[in-house]
Amino acid sequence: MASSREVVREAGRRRTFAVISHPDAGKSTLTEALALHARVIGQAGAVHGKGERRGVVSDWMSMERDRGISITSAALQFAYRDVVVNLLDTPGHADFSEDTYRVLTAVDCAVMLLDAAKGLEPQTLKLFEVCRQRKIPVITLINKWDRPGHDALALLDEIERRIDLQPTPLNWPVGIAGHFHGLVDRETGDMIRFERAPGGAGLALEELLDPEEAGRRYGAEWTTAVEELELLSLSGADYDEESFRAARSTPVLFGAAVSNIGVRQLLDVLVDLAPAPTARPADDGTERELDSDFSGFVFKIQANMDPSHRDQVAFVRVCSGRFTRGMIVSHGTTGRPFTTKYAQQIFGRERDTLDEAFPGDVIGLVNATALGIGDTLHTGPKVRFAALPSFPPEHFAVVRAADSSTFKRFRRGIEQLDAEGVVQVLRSELRGEQAPVLAAVGTMQFDVAVHRLSTEFGVKTMMDRLPFELAVRTTLEGRDVLQGEAGVEVLRRTRDGALLALFPNQYRLRSVSARHPGVPLLPLSGDE
Repeated sequence: MASSREVVREAGRRRTFAVISHPDAGKSTLTEALALHARVIGQAGAVHGKGERRGVVSDWMSMERDRGISITSAALQFAYRDVVVNLLDTPGHADFSEDTYRVLTAVDCAVMLLDAAKGLEPQTLKLFEVCRQRKIPVITLINKWDRPGHDALALLDEIERRIDLQPTPLNWPVGIAGHFHGLVDRETGDMIRFERAPGGAGLALEELLDPEEAGRRYGAEWTTAVEELELLSLSGADYDEESFRAARSTPVLFGAAVSNIGVRQLLDVLVDLAPAPTARPADDGTERELDSDFSGFVFKIQANMDPSHRDQVAFVRVCSGRFTRGMIVSHGTTGRPFTTKYAQQIFGRERDTLDEAFPGDVIGLVNATALGIGDTLHTGPKVRFAALPSFPPEHFAVVRAADSSTFKRFRRGIEQLDAEGVVQVLRSELRGEQAPVLAAVGTMQFDVAVHRLSTEFGVKTMMDRLPFELAVRTTLEGRDVLQGEAGVEVLRRTRDGALLALFPNQYRLRSVSARHPGVPLLPLSGDE
């Protein structure tokens, strides 16, 4: 049994963070570069895996490799210096916001990527706001500085003006975006000159220059960088630990992930500045201290990650205590015992047996079919953590197996997608078991569902979009009344049995509500 001191010490060695941004800002590329700098992979892959370059480890799904985008979150655990890093890559596309938001409940810090040429984009703004609401400290990396982009000071001004977050650069570029020589370390005043490795598959070569040598080589560009740093100091844009931990300021770094430039500096900043795990609040208002009995919660479920292992993995964030493989824990909702015999450490789609874990770690429990997203596991006194966010669906489609002989596999696949939260599954007696309705935040979720039913379950499907744009909660009595309304359909959500009334638009909802004021029509909240 681990002592309280050992648990606290091991928790202090953990850094658990998510990489988040707008699509195409370079999240998966950065994840790959961080793993390369930590020496856990020998060569960085490419998002599209062209030529002899393999794909990135975090984009393991075939659809991700084909489209060059992340459509599901991925976990990678590795050691760097004396720290255990739990890195979670997230999908940036708005259609997969739920997955990203769930990941944010499982981390202690976030790395936000900004494209130097695009600055703050809509999805970036939303994610910054989520981090602010959850008081998640944010480190910003302004990426793609090796390509033409905005002025560095203008980008900082945009961060402060649009999201009211004080940017505090830790390094500064010598040369404008697209004509980039290296970075000034604000603490030492020295310059690091970078030379990209051929193809970007290996580490960039670094050369340390003192201010005198940097000035001799780069003249006016060095002088401009020094003057801009002096301006930043005069404006108070210096790193402050208290404001960073309180999510009021964001340390800023510059780099180019695809060239592995500035990535080591980011990794060092994460180790030195990012917060270690702390006591986690439970849903009753108390806090579960790090050295309490074991506790954790499921923030993601994923099946069929590896074609040779047709199984389901529940991703659990350890919140307190020491986890040991095979320990018997309690299910926070049912109170039933749960054995953790098949516990694994996750690295993309690769998995190794895991014997122990500490607060901050992400562990994979294999074939834990009794677990659902948001479930709490614990030993000792009962604890439950807050429900994970779920967004109201805005798109609806009925799906059927193209071949009736594949119905059993079709049903199993639909149940799996529902359990993972890929889509919400709705059913009604009118449509029957063979024609479930899929509800999604964005239409790309339908593409993922159809693709996975085909590739993982061998089921070809037919899908028809339904003319609904919103769903609200109702009751059995409300269902009886609404069944007589044209253009309205009531279905039962399989996940929790809730009755959802679907409407084509807000106008129709207001019209029906005015005609039947006694019928409950309740908006779906963010924790539905």
